[in-house]
Amino acid sequence: MLEGLDSFEKKSTRNCVFISLVFEKMEYLVLLQNGLVVLLTIAFSWKLITYMWGSLKMEKEPMKVLVTGAAGQIGYAIAPMIARGIMLGPDQPVILHLLDIAPAAEALKGVKMELLDAAFPLLKEVHATTDVTEACKDVNIAIMLGGFPRKEGMERKDMMSKNVPIYKEQASALEEHAASDCKVLVVANPANTNALILKEFAPSIPEKNITCLTRLDHNRALSQIAERLKVYVTDVKNVIIWGNHSSSQYPDANHATVATTNGERPVKELDTNDHWLKNEFINTVQQRGAAIIKARKASSALSAASAACDHMHDWVLGTPKGTWVSMGVYSDGSYEIPKDIIYSFPVKCEKGKWSIVKGLKIDEFSRAKMDATAKDLIDEKEVAHSCLN
Repeated sequence: MLEGLDSFEKKSTRNCVFISLVFEKMEYLVLLQNGLVVLLTIAFSWKLITYMWGSLKMEKEPMKVLVTGAAGQIGYAIAPMIARGIMLGPDQPVILHLLDIAPAAEALKGVKMELLDAAFPLLKEVHATTDVTEACKDVNIAIMLGGFPRKEGMERKDMMSKNVPIYKEQASALEEHAASDCKVLVVANPANTNALILKEFAPSIPEKNITCLTRLDHNRALSQIAERLKVYVTDVKNVIIWGNHSSSQYPDANHATVATTNGERPVKELDTNDHWLKNEFINTVQQRGAAIIKARKASSALSAASAACDHMHDWVLGTPKGTWVSMGVYSDGSYEIPKDIIYSFPVKCEKGKWSIVKGLKIDEFSRAKMDATAKDLIDEKEVAHSCLN
């Protein structure tokens, strides 16, 4: 009898163990199944997010970019840069509006053909015209390269008398036909004063949306310091170009820094030769354009196009944190610079807007240089107004 009970208990124990193992396996299978469901849900969600993000990117509206003087050397250099996304980013489609004068119509046609032949993925349309009204229609960005070039023996006033009517006409066309938020960059010389004339004849375009190019001088200053200190140009930042895009400009390295293995260090600590910073450095940047003309028998084109892309890229997409750049902008009186002139300041950009960097210490040497280039711009303004009259 006792043996029978023992046998029954043993069988019961085995059955319980078996049932327990079955339940454990079932629980394991349920956990495994739940885990697979979670993984599949995550994978599906990621695919859905990726697809939706891709759809959003594809749906980005093209920006209409006007380039005046597009058949010239700078125009020929900058058009493919814009079409490739260097100016506005690798996911921003563009429609190019190319403008030039009637004698350059055939050359302009050739530029358009080459742009189409390059099959740039971001380039949706190209409109080439000699009609300023057609060219300005609904443009979001205007790169003003066109202007009467200064020729040998020509006085600055003579050049301005040719350019003032051009910028008056183009300003009127932008005023009537450009998009309300159009951003304007004037490159053609005298850039600061051409921008000022454009502002005066396009009053509905916000004054903060009209700028001129001093980024080329800024880039030249970065390059000179990098070459002097034998570092990469990307290691140097926060030089400043004050004032006019002319030989009176003031390239300022007092606040510039260099990235080193021991952190950022001021340029003035790494190069204690104050004479170089106050003489050769300034003169080289001021006269770089003339040196290039002498060397290649033509004015800067590639570097000017690249600088214009840099200017607009940072304006639209923002400057890196802790970094400023130089832009010719409408003076608000900062640093005791007279109002109502287009003057180059250090600026930071965020969300499509620029702001002047405030609170930088200005020594006596810098003060004199900054005031001298401001006076140069005031004189130019008076000459421009006399040309209008």
